[in-house]
Amino acid sequence: MSSITALRRHAPAPKREAADLRKSGLDPNFWYPLARSKQLKAGKSLAVSFAGEPIALVRPEKGDLFALEDRCAHRQVPLSLGVVRGERLQCHYHCWTYDRSGACVNVPYLDEGKQLPNGVRSYPVREAYGFVFVYPGDLSAAGYGAFPDVSTFAKSEYKTRTLDRTIGCHWSFMHENLMDMNHQFLHRSLMGSIRATMIDLRSGDGWVECDYTFSRAAGKQPLGERFMINRKGAAKVSDGSIDKMTIRTQYPYQTLQFWTAGSPVDEPALDLWNCYWPTDSAQRKNQTYGLMMIRKPPIPGMIHVIWPFIVAFTNGIFGQDTHIVEAEQAAFDAQGEDWNQEIFPAIQLLRELLIDKSVPVEAYAKTGAPIRLADLPRV
Repeated sequence: MSSITALRRHAPAPKREAADLRKSGLDPNFWYPLARSKQLKAGKSLAVSFAGEPIALVRPEKGDLFALEDRCAHRQVPLSLGVVRGERLQCHYHCWTYDRSGACVNVPYLDEGKQLPNGVRSYPVREAYGFVFVYPGDLSAAGYGAFPDVSTFAKSEYKTRTLDRTIGCHWSFMHENLMDMNHQFLHRSLMGSIRATMIDLRSGDGWVECDYTFSRAAGKQPLGERFMINRKGAAKVSDGSIDKMTIRTQYPYQTLQFWTAGSPVDEPALDLWNCYWPTDSAQRKNQTYGLMMIRKPPIPGMIHVIWPFIVAFTNGIFGQDTHIVEAEQAAFDAQGEDWNQEIFPAIQLLRELLIDKSVPVEAYAKTGAPIRLADLPRV
């Protein structure tokens, strides 16, 4: 029995794809980090968007922040251009005023006793991990109660880098790029000759995860990699344990953890959390926010010395990944459909998951209601 055949016993065989993954929309029924906390100043508003839907984030001088549809009910101009007064937002044009629920509470020139106009939509909002999270979906959906848990973020044993990239591709390319470690040839100028070996593959309701180990055929270990995993060269552990990387898509989020050989399960050298969400209605561009948590070396203060090397190394890797996924998007745009011939079991399972959990771009844009892509007729 081949190793691939053995691995695939751990996961159901992927179904034949009939829906086009690159034409799917991200399900709005989850919490998404639409801005970094530091972007939203006290007494100000900030314009963001989710899949082309404009949203105004508001941070009062006092009190909790809130989020409203970023279009005045009067002339449709962006409310984010307006003025924050207490816990209310005044439109920049005619001073129509909205409270945190989106209700229109004042029109300066409306005769007394007249009924106030309709308001705008409000969105649930939470602040965590240095991000402003917004829930753009149905409050009765299960995703409303499933706020992402990034427990390593709070641990003093780790130093965190916030990742912030705008990338010109469909968000599904991002999931595939990280999940498929067979693309190490792309990083040969930075990593030398690295080979990834899949050692396990698992899946369940709403998730797929894959384990890898790595070997170096040629080239020196980059300083950034050495400092990031806090080890020089290959693993030498007498108990037979090996380095292991686990990559998991728990829709719509993605994580990566890396353990050096012999490390306890609760002490990964690297713990990465990513979220990719579309900024445009066609979902051909995504904002990538991430938290990259590096375990500190035992020497106090050493993490600050090695941090510039880690940043430079990871910037190089991210830059190469960005270039290639944007090239994938360009190929899709030229062809008009997905011509990919996928043979890797982990990506086959991942693609099926993304199709099953996502919604049609066209249906969501027209109705605002999530319709499962998997529920549409297949040909």
